[in-house]
Parts: sequence; C-alpha cells; structure tokens
Amino acid sequence: MKDEKMAKASDWVEVTVEKAVYGGDGMGRLADGRAIFVPFGLPGEIVWVEIVEEKRGHARGIIREWVSCSPERIEARCRHYGLCGGCHYQHLPYEKQLEFKREVVQEQLERIAGVKDVRVDATVASPKTWNYRNTIQFHLSETGKLGFLEAGSHRVVEISECHLPETVIDEVWKKLEFDSGAGYERIEVSQGADEEALITLYSSSLEMPEMELDLPVSAVQINPAGKVVLAGDDCLWMEVLGRTFKVSAGSFFQVNLGVAEKMVEHVISLIPADRQQSLLDLYCGVGLFSAFAASKVGQVTGVELSESACDDFADNLQEFDNVSLYVGAAEDVLPALTQKYDIVIADPPRAGLQREALDALVKVAPKKIIYVSCDPSTLARDAKRLIEKGYTLAQATPFDMFPQTYHVETVAVFDRSL
Repeated sequence: MKDEKMAKASDWVEVTVEKAVYGGDGMGRLADGRAIFVPFGLPGEIVWVEIVEEKRGHARGIIREWVSCSPERIEARCRHYGLCGGCHYQHLPYEKQLEFKREVVQEQLERIAGVKDVRVDATVASPKTWNYRNTIQFHLSETGKLGFLEAGSHRVVEISECHLPETVIDEVWKKLEFDSGAGYERIEVSQGADEEALITLYSSSLEMPEMELDLPVSAVQINPAGKVVLAGDDCLWMEVLGRTFKVSAGSFFQVNLGVAEKMVEHVISLIPADRQQSLLDLYCGVGLFSAFAASKVGQVTGVELSESACDDFADNLQEFDNVSLYVGAAEDVLPALTQKYDIVIADPPRAGLQREALDALVKVAPKKIIYVSCDPSTLARDAKRLIEKGYTLAQATPFDMFPQTYHVETVAVFDRSL
C-alpha cells in the first residue's frame, strides 16, 4: 500500500494556494509559472495536487493531500460536501465567505472591465446562512433518486441530506420517489409565503410519465406543449417587504427572500422620487422591482420574455395605472423603443446582456443604469462595454443571495458621463 501511494504521489505536484478566485477555487502557480486552479483550496495552504486538466496558460487540479491547512478552515456541515457540486464554501467561516465574494467582484471589475477606482462595498450578508432557499432544483439519477450534478460532470450524485432549502422543501423532497427512467430532466420544489409547497416537473417529452403523489402539495408538469396541473394550483405566493407576489410554475423569483428584501431596498433607494421620470425594467420577471418603483416615478415599462412571468407581472401590478409591459426578448424589444427613459433596471440571466441588447440600451440613453447581476464575470464584461459607450461605474454592492456557494449577486450603478 505504501509503494502504491508513493507511485501515485509521484504524479502529484506541490502547490501553495495564493488566493481565492471566482468559481470557488483556490489559485496557485506551477513551476513553469502557469496558474493552477484547485477546488476547496484556501489562501496560504500548501497542498499536493493531481493535475486533471492542462491548458497552455493554466491547469486544473484536485487536492489529494494537505501539507498545511489554513487556520480558517472549518469542518463542512454536509456529508455530501465536495461531491454533489452544490456548495463550495462550507469549509469557510461565513464572515470569510463575505470577504471572498467582495474581493472576487473587485477583482473581476479590475481585471476584465479595467476599472481601478470603483467602490465595491462590503458584501451584504444573508439573514440566514442555512435553510434559506425557497426554491431548489434536483436532478434524477438512473435509479430515480434525487440528487445534484457533480461539479464539472453530468453525473448525478444521489443525496440523503441538504442544508440549503427551507423547512417545508426539506420535508417534501425526502418523500419524493420516482421510477428509474421516469423521464424528468429536473425536479423543482418551491415553498411559498404560507408554507405551501409546489413541485414542478420538467420533461422534454410530451408523454405523461406515471407519478404517485401522496403529499399535500401542488404539482405541475412543464413539457414542450406547456403546463399540465397534476395536483392543486400552478403557482405560489411569495412575500417581500410586506408585498405579496404571485409566482407561477416556470417563473423566476429570487430564492433567498431575506436578501431579496435588502436588495430591493437598495435598488429602490437609488431611484429618486420624481413623477416626471420614466423607468425601464429589463428582464422584469414577475415584477419584483417594478412593484416598488411604480409609486416613485411617473411611468414604468417592463420587458420580459417568459410568458408565465408576464402573466404574473400583470397580476402583481394590476393596481398601478402607470405600468406597461412588453413581452419579448430584450434584444428584440429595445431596438424598437422610440421613447427615452431616465432610469433603467436590468436584471439579466447569468449570461448577462447580449451585445445587441446592450447597444440598444445605450441608444435609449438613460441617465442611470442599475444593473443587477448574478455573475461577476459577465457584469465586468458588460461594465467594460458600458464604460466604452460613455457610462461611469459609480458603485457596486455585492449581496450574498447564495451562502455556502461561490455565487454572488451584485447591484452596480452606472451613470451617463457624456
């Protein structure tokens, strides 16, 4: 056994982890100067690494042994940590997670956008660091068990515990059973304001796979033909800052309501109360920001592609007579707009703003763009483009929407400088 270990170790390299980088990895250097990225490595640690991927400019590796550990390293809570791919920072105290996320946003803006003097605030903490998610998606293994995708793989890791979902979700998912080959790409379980639960089953097939549901929950199947209600209702109600939002199966909503409240308060504080102003809400979803902005400005116009979210938007904002909605992709709707807007809120998906959408947005000529990003790298890319188009990045505030993971939400403010 000793000789076998030594043979394996001969292929390993010793690496000193220099810093934390976006994606949850630690970064060090190989002898030839190339960067090497290793999951779960902390700054200052010395580790033996097995290289699993090599590129001209960098490599990726897996930590096989620790020569020295960081004094900040703690024991992870979950037995599946490091395998299921869902969490990345359970080995790190929460205060340090917040520091890492602020540093990552700063680094991405400096390196990609070329911004050296932007103010990146301290990361706004989540009120709950565990059991905070009101929605969570599972995949099915070949045997029909629920799990998550292994990092960098399509393999489903079956799980018996997860410490991220809220209480009702945690009770429901453990009772779900599926036959092998059930035909579902993913299973989504959500919890509403009254602790009701909604199960959304996503399938690429028009066939109706058999399912027995002996739980007091609602269930909806979404397939290429649309939605099929299997039990109960096709929506939940979520509450933010005392206001209730209808969220249908298939509609996006923020998964951490405690942080969503802080983020909404911050975004709305950036909008001056002026009934002469008009506001454009891009990727408006079910109307989270529009609902709070409508009473501050003269006109709110939403743009959203998802049909279910548009229907929810109409229901959630029906009390306002100064709100309108365009149904379509931002890159299609924006070029057709003839009206100018004073303020734009943009909350795009992880891929950020498509170039066509960004170019058209600049032609709308808003005085202020409030960019809500869930990916620091695409935020930095779009920040660079906006700066080239005559905008100044005034500030950036990270929000920890996803404790225990590397993901971070950022609200960036751009002012027109020309």
